[in-house]
Amino acid sequence: MEEYLGISSDKLLTAGAETVYMVCISLFIGSLIAFPLAILLYLTRKNGMYQNRILNGILNVIINVIRSTPFIIMLVCVMPLTKVLVGTRIGTKAALVPLTIYIAPYLARLMEGALLETKEGIIEAAESMGATPLQIVWHFILPESLGSLILTITTGTIGLIGATAMAGYIGGGGIGNIALTYGYQQFNNRLMFFTVLILIIVVQLIQNLGTWASAKIKRTR
Repeated sequence: MEEYLGISSDKLLTAGAETVYMVCISLFIGSLIAFPLAILLYLTRKNGMYQNRILNGILNVIINVIRSTPFIIMLVCVMPLTKVLVGTRIGTKAALVPLTIYIAPYLARLMEGALLETKEGIIEAAESMGATPLQIVWHFILPESLGSLILTITTGTIGLIGATAMAGYIGGGGIGNIALTYGYQQFNNRLMFFTVLILIIVVQLIQNLGTWASAKIKRTR
């Protein structure tokens, strides 16, 4: 493989492990942040169960500002915060901070959309049974929107895979960094197209798995 691609299989495996590490950790932490944000956005929206225009407006502004910031700029802007949180500005661990900041508001907005898909009839039925707003969210809205939430996580995972390629700017590593550093910058077209093909296959598998799981859950409801 080294003779054909111009890089050792060990480096490719290490890059693959770095991509999996960055995606999984940042997706997990980002989801923990995004989920309560989505609930707050849902509850405090106009005509929501806990309508609060000020809080909802502040959350919307923060989410929109972060989402509209190009990831490469965010990488640089959060370096001081990265240094405080993980003790270094470079490396795979350092890439987790901007990746998490990038994905959390993105997932929060998608999760909010998934929650809003819940039919009003379900909410009205829950209210007629005397359920509290939090009980309605936990026992009625979340189970009803679970299929859409799975698609949200799927979309977030795919978005993170793309973002990890730019994490190479701070030495984050990963398959995308291999494609840029050893492929594009060294005019190694074989390696570049090979790594892109790997990423395409991985993305396709994740999308198919997420779509299948979502459809299966929706059929059982």
